[in-house]
Amino acid sequence: MGAGSSAAGSAGGGATSAPAELPIASPTNPVKWPINPGNEPIASGLEPEANATLRVYNYADYIDLGVIDDFQKEYADYNVKVEYSTFNDYDEALMKIRSGSIPFDLTFLGYQLIARLVYGNLIRPLNQDYIPNIVDVWEEFQNPWYDQGWQYTVPYVVYTTGIGWRSDLIPEDIGARPNPYDVLWDSKYAGEIAVLDDYREVIAMTVLRDGGTDVNTADPAVLGAARDAMLEMLPLSQPRVTITGYTDIPEGVLSLAQCWSGDLITGQYYMPEGADPSVLRYWSPPDGRGRIDNNFMCILTGGENPVLAHHFINYLTGDAVSRKNLSWTGYQPPLRSLSPDSMVAEGLVPANLAGAVVMPEWFQVGYPVLELPPEVEAEYQAIWQQFKAGA
Repeated sequence: MGAGSSAAGSAGGGATSAPAELPIASPTNPVKWPINPGNEPIASGLEPEANATLRVYNYADYIDLGVIDDFQKEYADYNVKVEYSTFNDYDEALMKIRSGSIPFDLTFLGYQLIARLVYGNLIRPLNQDYIPNIVDVWEEFQNPWYDQGWQYTVPYVVYTTGIGWRSDLIPEDIGARPNPYDVLWDSKYAGEIAVLDDYREVIAMTVLRDGGTDVNTADPAVLGAARDAMLEMLPLSQPRVTITGYTDIPEGVLSLAQCWSGDLITGQYYMPEGADPSVLRYWSPPDGRGRIDNNFMCILTGGENPVLAHHFINYLTGDAVSRKNLSWTGYQPPLRSLSPDSMVAEGLVPANLAGAVVMPEWFQVGYPVLELPPEVEAEYQAIWQQFKAGA
């Protein structure tokens, strides 16, 4: 969840070894990040910090608080507490982490930030001895293109970006349209719909709607066309700009919205009392050739409890705990043991939302949002500001 973040500016965080241009990791340009001098992995065999407060920094509603309670019970012998703080988007998270005002131990981010996190000495390299549960996740995330050798990151959840709606409010089968993205420009739904409050997602969706596939384009002509199309959307459908589709669609505040796949899965728990969750629908390209991403967990250099942070990441990565977390958040961990059929059969995903399940092979054909060079980032931000000013 949450593609958007600002790439403008330097690596920050007191970096001393950053290259003039930060490398941009991509599926065609896998990157193994350096281990910066003075920021080596912690030693093996250390005991978790006792009487500690583990400070976790994440989106709101993006982890089951019951899982946090279970972790505290599991580590009761060490008398640890978990303090959970939230951010609204990656811009806010990066600014707060850089400031060092709160010694967060670990956070949940995306690979759009990873070069700045590494070269800014903002995250610690992992000691993989503490994270044996990595064997439970998809093999591609044990050597991801954005962090070769998983030196700094452990995968958290996978998701697509598509369109969600309530079929009792929007009886049309949006997925049957020749171009389902067009619905967000449809004046007959004016005032009932929303786009994500995430500039990368809205621009990427507009590029895909117009027949493009490079959601990280630097082509001025493509970006200009995307800007014009987004501005055309405003008077036609009068979209709201929000990331609360996971509550707004189920509650009927919105009839339809651009949203992340996990939003609709968790949305079933926000239906009004007595309402039938089978009216929820989700579409993204069924061949996987749409927006796809994942978030990861990483340990921050400003934290005070690096051993306990490793244990927390390992705890959350294990099969049983990941399943419990999925059942509350709606966001799918990349577990080897899960398949679309098993997720429906086990009641983790209702049959009407089976299209929200992410397939491993889609990461070979889908379109991830990548880090951008600062000058291109500035163009994206300018488009977004112009769009939001009219929304």
